[in-house]
Amino acid sequence: MAELKHLVRIANTDLNGEKDLLFGLRKIKGVNTMIANALCKITNHPITKKIGELSKEEIKKIESILASPIKNGIPEWMLNRRKDPETGTALHLITNDLMFSKESDIKRLKKIKCYRGTRHMHGLPVRGQRTKSNFRKNKGKVLGVTHAGKKRG
Repeated sequence: MAELKHLVRIANTDLNGEKDLLFGLRKIKGVNTMIANALCKITNHPITKKIGELSKEEIKKIESILASPIKNGIPEWMLNRRKDPETGTALHLITNDLMFSKESDIKRLKKIKCYRGTRHMHGLPVRGQRTKSNFRKNKGKVLGVTHAGKKRG
């Protein structure tokens, strides 16, 4: 058995080497349990294998699958950006690319001033949630009932 590495870097993310492969890969931004499970199946690794036990070749194989998941057998419905607005193709974005595309999507919504964009601008919930009792942090400090002008006595 090879020596267990305590810190493994996959896709520009430091992962805990003592975690199982299935749950450790989820620490990469843009990789959920389904994608991590598919990675384990494609690379023929058990999901309970520790991340620290992976060799450099196995890490490179995982990174190459994350870079081009459709070519490696991951179905299109699992991807997180199935119809990119700019290219129209199915992509799977991870780490910084995912954060950048999310920010640019929100900026685009704000620029065209659609309903969702204006909700983002004002810091309100975007997807139709109620606002009477929730999301109070956006409205300011709660004052409660005040009795201005009335004297008690």
